[in-house]
Amino acid sequence: MTATDDRYPYPVAQLGIIGGGQLGRMLVAAAKRIGCTCTVLDPYPNSPAGQLSGQQIVGTYHDPAALRELVSDCDVTTFDIEDIDTDALAVLSAEGHRIFPCPGLLADIQDKLRQKEVLLDAGIPSAEFAPADAPDPEAFARFGYPLVQKARRGGYDGRGVQVMQSAADFDKHLPVPSLVERFIPARLELAVMVARGQDGATVAYPPVEMCMRAGENILDILLAPARIDTATAEAARQLAVETVEVLAGIGIFGIEMFLTEAGELLVNEVAPRTHNSGHYTIEACVTDQFEQHLRAIAGLPLGVTDLLRPAAMLNLLGEPGFRGRPVIRGLRAALAIPGVSVHLYGKAETRAHRKMGHVTVLDADIEQARAKAEQVRDLIRIEGEETV
Repeated sequence: MTATDDRYPYPVAQLGIIGGGQLGRMLVAAAKRIGCTCTVLDPYPNSPAGQLSGQQIVGTYHDPAALRELVSDCDVTTFDIEDIDTDALAVLSAEGHRIFPCPGLLADIQDKLRQKEVLLDAGIPSAEFAPADAPDPEAFARFGYPLVQKARRGGYDGRGVQVMQSAADFDKHLPVPSLVERFIPARLELAVMVARGQDGATVAYPPVEMCMRAGENILDILLAPARIDTATAEAARQLAVETVEVLAGIGIFGIEMFLTEAGELLVNEVAPRTHNSGHYTIEACVTDQFEQHLRAIAGLPLGVTDLLRPAAMLNLLGEPGFRGRPVIRGLRAALAIPGVSVHLYGKAETRAHRKMGHVTVLDADIEQARAKAEQVRDLIRIEGEETV
């Protein structure tokens, strides 16, 4: 595809997706909508994304042969997960295969210490941090409590993060190479989705407010737009765009931020992919995050990011005490609430706190949308055929 050639033999593009989870599934749905075919690479047959794509390579994200098979058969390749062999991707990229975001950027971001160093070098404001490759009580004490310990690799959905209020909490430390960050007593946690095209054009979605599950460091309810003033919202968008530009990213990125009590914005983490904080865009925005990502990586014009209506988004997690084939309770009652859209991810097995789906609620009033989301949270339960 080129900017001057506006003819696209069908399919418009053959898209490779590394990772077959819920993000890949929703990406496949958007790809089919705009005339793309998809092949998914995932270690589990009949993955959520593979169910929709109809084409799946069964293999791990660290298998160079499987990665080569996928990339060689596709016009452009992307990913819905960060735990990938970036060395293998770099070799394929150097051979001329189009992989976005680029393997070097992914390598920087998948190592949380390296990610912080890159942001620091670029002047992006974030919490003070220090390496902690060998967690040590004296080093933690020198850094100062309260602090947040983060595993350098592999952490997601609250895993790989440990908050420590005092030295007495050191026994809860993660025994892995990590970093420590200054604990930020944030007034709000925000996120901004930003897309950047191959030509450097950028668009940003309105900032959203993330309400976390107490003690679990995982998103419970998201509010779009965030309940902040116009000046703060614009500053958050500008900071998010600047972050993606300094990374020279291509695709969509989730920029998580803290808004401090003093009104300062600090970048917490960057996700080089579609993100949980952007799911609401499917119903609530002119262009959803999944189509936006496809436009960016395929060299198509970026879409409009306007919010059509206020929205609240709720994660549906597996109930503790169950496993096996999912059993969904409360679905009829939830769907009877005006403005409710339910997304189930097609996962064959449930377990405690596993992401099994999400719900988006649209309403003219953000507080009413939140109230309805809380009502849905009390109604829907994803259990399993087996108890544990």
